Amino acid sequence: MLGLAPSATFAMAQKSADLAAAGVDVVSLAVGEPDFETPAHVQQAAFDAISAGWTKYSPVSGYGSLKKAACGKLLRENGLSYEPSEIIIGNGAKQCICNAVMALCGPGDEVVIPSPYWVSYPQMVKLAGAEPVYVQAGIEQGFKITPAQLAAAITPRTRMLILCSPCNPSGAVYSRTELEGLASAILGHDRLIVLSDEIYEHINYVGEHASIASVPGMKERTVVVNGVSKAYAMTGWRIGFMAAPGWIADACNMLQGQYTSGPSSVSQKAAEAAWNGPQECVESMRMSFLKRRNLLVSLLREIPGLEVNEPEGAFYLLPRCSSFFGRSAHGRTINSGDDLAMYLLEYGHIATVGGNSFGAPDCIRLSYATSEDNIREAAARLKAALAAL
Repeated sequence: MLGLAPSATFAMAQKSADLAAAGVDVVSLAVGEPDFETPAHVQQAAFDAISAGWTKYSPVSGYGSLKKAACGKLLRENGLSYEPSEIIIGNGAKQCICNAVMALCGPGDEVVIPSPYWVSYPQMVKLAGAEPVYVQAGIEQGFKITPAQLAAAITPRTRMLILCSPCNPSGAVYSRTELEGLASAILGHDRLIVLSDEIYEHINYVGEHASIASVPGMKERTVVVNGVSKAYAMTGWRIGFMAAPGWIADACNMLQGQYTSGPSSVSQKAAEAAWNGPQECVESMRMSFLKRRNLLVSLLREIPGLEVNEPEGAFYLLPRCSSFFGRSAHGRTINSGDDLAMYLLEYGHIATVGGNSFGAPDCIRLSYATSEDNIREAAARLKAALAAL
């Protein structure tokens, strides 16, 4: 446990909450959580489930009806055919990712992680006793690794590649052609399993989502992880799923049975309504996120010294801020993205997250899963705080 690091996103959220509790007006762009309400038909399904007595333990791997709904979603939206026995419903996509890492990786194994990365990936790998291997993809290449980079990182010890598209924290989205290129570097390595984190699938601004599992030869060596948190504004319901070859699903079922058992029964019935019900709400939220992205990008591009790209998905922006390193204000000198994030919180009263924990120490991460008014206010505060350095 001493080798693990706390979640930077939740740590910053706690610090900003502490300031707010002390009476400070903080605008938060830190936590990746949609600010929309869970759709009404999903809420109603939960009420109905309670009334119908769906309040007992569920099977470890989830209700059969929800697993069938996940299979339907995968076939309908991704062209992927799975059996319910290949689906594990978890307590959020986060648990499904951890299940796969813990079940498949151990001491002596290497796990390739494109950088920037979600803060929890390396910690999960370390918890399993394996070793993270980072492949850097900066803003110049749209925060996406190339097949040549991946091929150079693979060794006989490589057990897993963790791929996130659309990506937290960069918003990068791999096209089908780009995924085919990565697959060409993977297919010659028999031990190599891909964990494809697709939780931001529906928050995509460049067209149809592509899953690496749909590339010929990849389905049998890919663990697809998804859920309802981001697309349906259901973060607190804690429902995710993995779709995987039967032997991996069986292993994760065994693991989950020993440390959490099945997810919330009521939440599962709500998730079933999300996948089987009307989908207009998903597109409505996507369009709102797109509008917010365009607003934040345009406002930050007006600030001298920030290097801002246009993210293709998710609801994050990862501007490069290294031009401010070495500058000082209020007795604080900025040497990294973490330093800048703390400065912005303490003196600009804007909550962001430093890039160090994402493998991007020259950046800060901003979430635009908030109102346009908050985005405008945060950008104004950011501009003033940076001008003081």
